Amino acid sequence: MLQPAQVPSRHPRAPAHDVAMPDTRIVQIFCNPGSGSYSPRRIEALVQAFEALGADVRISDDVSTAPQIAGDATHICIVGGDGTVRHVASAVARGGHMQLLGIHPSGTVNLLAREAGQARTPQHFATQLLSEGAEYPHYPVAVGEEYFLACASAGPDSAAIARLSDRLKRWIGRYAYLAAFLGLLWRWPRPRIVIEADGVTHHCEAFYVAKGRYFAGQWSFAPRARVDDPLLHIVALQTARRRDFLWFAWSLLRGWDPAALPRVTAFTCKTLTAASDDAVPVQADGDIIATLPVKLILCETPIRFRKMMPEGL
Repeated sequence: MLQPAQVPSRHPRAPAHDVAMPDTRIVQIFCNPGSGSYSPRRIEALVQAFEALGADVRISDDVSTAPQIAGDATHICIVGGDGTVRHVASAVARGGHMQLLGIHPSGTVNLLAREAGQARTPQHFATQLLSEGAEYPHYPVAVGEEYFLACASAGPDSAAIARLSDRLKRWIGRYAYLAAFLGLLWRWPRPRIVIEADGVTHHCEAFYVAKGRYFAGQWSFAPRARVDDPLLHIVALQTARRRDFLWFAWSLLRGWDPAALPRVTAFTCKTLTAASDDAVPVQADGDIIATLPVKLILCETPIRFRKMMPEGL
C-alpha cells in the first residue's frame, strides 16, 4: 500500500485547483517516498533534466489518497510502479484531465512502463516526454470508484495478494508475492463465481481481465490485449484446482495462450459483472481494490500516454 510522506525538495507542491492552461510547459512529478525503490537522487535528476529543457517543475507526493492534478500542468511524470501509476492515472481519468502522461519505472513490477516503452535515464525520459513524439490512448477500466490500467483478477492470485505483507514487499520485492502464494497451498480457495458479459453467463472459479498485454512481469494470458484497444480480454478458469492453476501458470511461463487449455473460457467485452457467495478479493495492477460482487466498465474516454523509445534510437 502506498504510504504518504514528504518529499525533500525545493520545488512547490502542486495546487489542488484547476486554472487555465499556460503556454509554458509545466511538469507535475508524482512519486511515492514510502516505496522501497524511492530515490531522492532520481527525483532530483529528473527535475534537473526537465528544467534544462525549459520546463517548470512541481513535485507531488500525495499518492496515498486521491492525487491532486494541477490544472495548469501540461505534462505529468509518474515515478514508480504500477500501483503508483494506477493512483495517478485514476485521478486523471476521474477528473477528465487531458495532460500527457509519462512513466519513469521504479516499482516492484512495471507492466505499464513495459508496454509504453522504458526510457530510464532522466535526460532521455525528459526529452521524450516533452517532445512531439508518438503518444497512444489508454482506455482505463472503472471498478466502482476505482480504476485499473493493466490487469485484474479474482482467484488464487488475488487471495495471495490479499495476504501480502507490505513490509516484506519492501524488503524482498516481487518475491513477497511468492511467499504470500505459498501460504495458500494448505487452504486453497475455490469460490464459485458467476460472470455476466454481453448478455452471456459464465461459471468459473477464477478469472483474469487484461487491459494491457503484460501480467506479473513479461508474461501474458491475453496475447492480443493492448492498452490502446477499447476491449477487455477475459480468461476464466472453469475449475481452479491446484493443478489447474499450475497448468495456467506453466502456460504463461512457456509463452502459450492459456485460452487453449481445457476448462478455460476466453472472450472479450466492454462491461463485465462478477459475483460470488464467497468474499473473493479482486486485485488490480497488484493492489486489492474490491471484493466480489463487482462491475467492470471500460471507459470511453482514454488517457494520453507518451510512447517512450529506447535510448539510442
